[in-house]
Amino acid sequence: MKSKAVRIDRQGGPEELKIVEVDVGDPGPGEIRIRHKAVGLNFIDTYQRSGLYPFAMPLQLGMEASGIVEAVGEGVTHLKAGDRAAYASQPPGSYCEVRVMPAKCVCKLPDAISFETGAAMMLKGLTAQYLLKKTLPAEGLQAGDFILFHAAAGGVGLIACQWAKALGLQLIGTAGSDAKCKMALEHGAAFAINYSTENFAERVKEITGGKGVKVVYDSVGKDTFEGSLACLRPFGLLAVFGNGSGAVPPFNLGKLASGGSLYVTRPSLFTHIATREATQAAADDLFEVVASGAVRISIDQRYPLTEVAQAHRDLEARKTTGCTVLTL
Repeated sequence: MKSKAVRIDRQGGPEELKIVEVDVGDPGPGEIRIRHKAVGLNFIDTYQRSGLYPFAMPLQLGMEASGIVEAVGEGVTHLKAGDRAAYASQPPGSYCEVRVMPAKCVCKLPDAISFETGAAMMLKGLTAQYLLKKTLPAEGLQAGDFILFHAAAGGVGLIACQWAKALGLQLIGTAGSDAKCKMALEHGAAFAINYSTENFAERVKEITGGKGVKVVYDSVGKDTFEGSLACLRPFGLLAVFGNGSGAVPPFNLGKLASGGSLYVTRPSLFTHIATREATQAAADDLFEVVASGAVRISIDQRYPLTEVAQAHRDLEARKTTGCTVLTL
């Protein structure tokens, strides 16, 4: 069968995104064929397009989507044809109508969760899950603890604001405008800092009575790295999980000692969902918190798949908030 898909033949700007027609066959062992209802847009897509994350060409982009399972290959037992499903998965390829893909990271989507919500929340929601539940400082996190979350009005950030509140944590969010700070507060952040007008490291020390935070979750990278380290209390953890402003340059490990025996990690979602069992456990946690209403998925932008280049431009220009989906 034929499917429309978004492909790049070389890495570069949004202009490299091309709508093409591809052939889609039957699933092999351990695979499924899925017809998408909605596709999620993520910052990692821009890294893969630009060349920050190198891939062999040509490349079909996209890391998450939802839809209906059309067929399953040999050995796939957790899904069947007709199931509603959603995923965040390697390899890329979700920017399309239909695809064949590995089944291990695809989960049945509960009836209570819409296709658009499923497409918008998998990569970002599973990221928030592994950060708040698995990427923890040496002393752990307890109710009442302060944490700092950069880009708090983004897709991962708005989920994290709500989830942290549900866990009893005091999340300090940063964002680049007063409007985005207001959005973070409305979604459960205890405090919000406009880093375009305030020194966020100084404000964090004020908010925490000079102590600093136990953990900083940083998807911005280069521009915030030094300030993030300065926000940590002794034995604190800096988790750099993205490169929105560019990759963090080499730094002197001695800064970790002088800062108070600090820790730095560069985690990845796909390490945390490397097995079928780990994927399902994390997804079940996400589905539960969304279905309960404790976390609401904000879909603030929708673009037709054919307008994917504009979606990338808006994402990179920081014009988006919450989650964005591509519609089919």
